[in-house]
Amino acid sequence: MKNFGSLILGIFLGALCMYFYLNNNKEKGLNPIIKPRGVISSEAAMVLDSTYNSRYNLISDSIVKRPDNRSTWWSIEDISNYIVYAKSEADSLGYSLDGLRVYLGAYPTVKDTVGYTTMFIVPTGSLSKDNDSIGFRTDLKHDIKDIDPLNMGSGGNPPNSNYPQ
Repeated sequence: MKNFGSLILGIFLGALCMYFYLNNNKEKGLNPIIKPRGVISSEAAMVLDSTYNSRYNLISDSIVKRPDNRSTWWSIEDISNYIVYAKSEADSLGYSLDGLRVYLGAYPTVKDTVGYTTMFIVPTGSLSKDNDSIGFRTDLKHDIKDIDPLNMGSGGNPPNSNYPQ
């Protein structure tokens, strides 16, 4: 009976230690690191980058007549702040934010000079709507146009640099 009591006491103390250890890590911001889906190797990124060269050459040679921009950089702070901003805006508008989409764009032509390629980020989500005419609820996933996109990242240095810079 003494061994059974020691076993129960050991399990209880172990559980108590784990509880405090896990809560202490949460307070310090230590969450388990989960590798996101879609992470690729640097080698795979180099293949994607070099495969883009034919498109890049077409854009640079036939449209902008100079080396175009190939990348856009945002600071971690800007990305983090944008995610917080987008979540807050989505909540206030009744959307459920589910992701971000990156679009390629180009700055307008100014004084006969075609603008560089750019990238901008838009939030995506769903908005539940009651469809009175059909009698059931539909969830629509799409870009949330009511939330301003993030642009104004920095181009590559120089703009036509390949991966990795």
